[in-house]
Amino acid sequence: METVNGEGANGSSRLSPPTSAPSPEVIQLDVESDHEANTPNRSVISRPGFGSNGRQISLLANHFKVFVNNPDAIFYQYNVSITSEDNIAIENKVLGRKILDKLYQTYSSELSGKKFAYDGEKSLYTVGPLSKNKYEFTIVLEDSYANRCGSPADDGILSESGKRAKRSLQEKSFKVEISYAKEIPLKPVSLAVQGSEPEKLQDAIRVLDIILRQQAAQRRGCLLVRQSFFHDDSRNFSDVGGGVTVCSGFYSSFRSTHGGLSLNMDVSSTMILTPGPVIDFLKSNQNARDARSIDWLKAKKTLKNMRIKTTHSNWTFRITGMSEKPCNQQLFPLRVKKDNGTYDDQTINITVLDYFTKHRKIEVTYSAYLPCIDVGKPNKPTYLPLELCSLVSLQRYTKALSTLQRASVVEKSRQKPQEKMQAITNAMKNYHYDDDPLLSSCGISIEKQLAQVEGRVLEPPKLKVGNGEEFSPSNGRWSFKNKKLYSPTKIEFWAVVNFSTKFDASYLSRELIDCGMNKGIIINRPFSLMEEDPHNRKYGPVVRVEKMFDHILAKFTRAPQFLLCILPEKKNCDLYGPWKKLCLSDHGIPTQCMCPLKVTDQYLTNVLLKINSKLGGINSLLSIEQSSRIPLIHDTPTMIMGMDVSHGSPGRPDIPSIAAIVGSQSWPMISRYKACVRTQSSKVEMIQGLFEPQEDGTDNGMMSELLLEFYRTSNKRKPTQIIVFRDGVSESQFNQVLNYELDQMIKAYQLLGEADAPKFTVIVAQKRHHTKFFRANGPENVPSGTVVDNNVVHPRNYDFYMCTQPGLIGTSRPAHYHVLLDEIGFSPDALQNLILTLSYVSQRGSAATSIVAPVSYAHLAARQMGQFIKFEDLNETASEKDSITSVGSIPVPKLPKLDEDVEDSMFFC
Repeated sequence: METVNGEGANGSSRLSPPTSAPSPEVIQLDVESDHEANTPNRSVISRPGFGSNGRQISLLANHFKVFVNNPDAIFYQYNVSITSEDNIAIENKVLGRKILDKLYQTYSSELSGKKFAYDGEKSLYTVGPLSKNKYEFTIVLEDSYANRCGSPADDGILSESGKRAKRSLQEKSFKVEISYAKEIPLKPVSLAVQGSEPEKLQDAIRVLDIILRQQAAQRRGCLLVRQSFFHDDSRNFSDVGGGVTVCSGFYSSFRSTHGGLSLNMDVSSTMILTPGPVIDFLKSNQNARDARSIDWLKAKKTLKNMRIKTTHSNWTFRITGMSEKPCNQQLFPLRVKKDNGTYDDQTINITVLDYFTKHRKIEVTYSAYLPCIDVGKPNKPTYLPLELCSLVSLQRYTKALSTLQRASVVEKSRQKPQEKMQAITNAMKNYHYDDDPLLSSCGISIEKQLAQVEGRVLEPPKLKVGNGEEFSPSNGRWSFKNKKLYSPTKIEFWAVVNFSTKFDASYLSRELIDCGMNKGIIINRPFSLMEEDPHNRKYGPVVRVEKMFDHILAKFTRAPQFLLCILPEKKNCDLYGPWKKLCLSDHGIPTQCMCPLKVTDQYLTNVLLKINSKLGGINSLLSIEQSSRIPLIHDTPTMIMGMDVSHGSPGRPDIPSIAAIVGSQSWPMISRYKACVRTQSSKVEMIQGLFEPQEDGTDNGMMSELLLEFYRTSNKRKPTQIIVFRDGVSESQFNQVLNYELDQMIKAYQLLGEADAPKFTVIVAQKRHHTKFFRANGPENVPSGTVVDNNVVHPRNYDFYMCTQPGLIGTSRPAHYHVLLDEIGFSPDALQNLILTLSYVSQRGSAATSIVAPVSYAHLAARQMGQFIKFEDLNETASEKDSITSVGSIPVPKLPKLDEDVEDSMFFC
């Protein structure tokens, strides 16, 4: 999630209704300060020092140094209120910007010619004060805003009433009130570099970012998406299918760093509707061969609210619906024009087709037999032939992408390090930020060269595999070729289930058995190879899976040890969720799904690594883990946790968020984990199910479940140290992690009979950020193990970047770690080495993970169990009282509970 600047909460143990939204997608809870008197109000710790271990390496970062030549400059903030003639508040940002642009053109003399930056909502900013504290203006817009419901009479667009539609915003007036709010000095930005964190620092940086956004909107006509901007240039477009195009652009934001104020620029991308004829969009969206194959009911729903431009005029409209009849049958009453140019009171019924071909002399061909586009009001339709309509460019597409679309986006967005670096530096030179009058007036100048930083490359940990073999990974990777697994399992009673017609299940099972033998896994021949009945393929995924399980239950006298499932489609197959639910929740049978494009030794090895982990085996161990020599952990019972919350698609409040936490087992090991997954209120980032005290004095929360499993598997030792890795929170939510989530974990621990809380180290791990690193000398990605804790890091807080993956394709993205609390007392070097080490303990493959394995596991667990809920049928789910909880007025479906035979396993691998 993109970082959102703002105040953190004061921390408490009580949840209140959402009061603010740091982004359109995630709700930030208002955690009020009603702690008990002995509960501390924790704050984020400061940096204790810098690391020194590792080989030095010279790097470049996509930050550009900013010079503040007039630090005494002061921004003046003014509140803006815009209302229409009928006293309705204007909230549309595009219209708001047009009104303010017109205001400056008309009344610049009254504003003393002073330029301002407008945020598109309720605030504008100037450098220095305006001459008065309050203004009232009347602004008249003429022919400027995109007309939603009509068009000029001479464009010949007709409503169903027979009257030519009028321009709804022609010469429409608006009332604008501007009133003084507060002063925001620029000086805190320069003071922050000295290590202090002035109260108004983020306010000043936010104003600078608003100036960048306004420049992109006004001077370059870009689509704005938070701090990213996108040009209407076909060279930036790449079609990904389904009527969707990935549009490349740039992200830019000012940041206060250890090296001073910098401008962070990065290549960015967003999804837009493919511009062009509406009919082409519909055929691509529905994968239809021609117009006759289009599902028009689905098309009507898809097109609603999209913006179009007519080819016979330059007017734009917003689609409100479609006609029920085709163009050559859809009638409307047309008033007859007399010889003297006036209109008769009588009307004649005419089709839309006849009107455009006979009265407007506009040729209409293929769309004569298709429905019309409706751009009118609900009770006053205004029809346009489909072939005269084209989708306006730069319209965001916010729905979930298909698997193929996502793969295409990844492929088309990849850039090699040198390509990305060149694109960023070219953009920096071409955009001429220094020329902006507001930035110039407060003395802002920006260097045109990438920032130089010093990195350190840490040594990878040594790993142990079978037969006592020890080896060192090379650039974040290793191979199991000619190696045995550290602790292979034995698979005696299992079966293969085949839903695919492409693959020979017998061949796959033989190859898997042979590959397993080479890795030390003894796999007997499968008890059964079960093919799906071809007649069952006509049913939906749930029925198909249930019928297959009926076949399994009829064939087996006892539950198989393991089921291998061959799916018909790669990834996100509709059968995946129902299959996993039946196996793990209803029957407690470990399962592995596969859909190989090509059966290779490497592919089968990766499948076996996952199978071995799910069945309790261990693929590899850290050498220091095997010998119980992990610093600060080997002699003190320590649990390592990963926490993540997965949210549904934007605009779907009915889809719950999925919270997952994992905790290490069998101390002093740090390679095996148990997961707990729960649903919670949609878009809420703070985890709500950590502590759930019951009337009988027990705790039904997620934290208690992990603590009990740690106790059971660690020789009945309770953890006296807990290291928490939290994924997915922004800087504005750090205090909530410390003062709500951590408080809930402590209460869960104390309810188990311990008066004193364990020592906690809390670290936030972020992947969604825009800082990239490049080698100063060479085109390759930075090496695995690279850590940066200088220059581009926070001026005061304890953070650093680490790149653990080799980055074989595209440009490496480092993980950004923020240490919020460290009661255990790690040195910077010890903590950075621990984090690097935790990137090598994943049992799923033979490469370091891009982020510590506990966070990666939490994400996988949330994603897999999220598949258990068939979100399309939430209304049905909500009707079952025993399967929902309620937060506010929205029911939250509960996840099915895992069977006791698999709930403690690494089912998520």
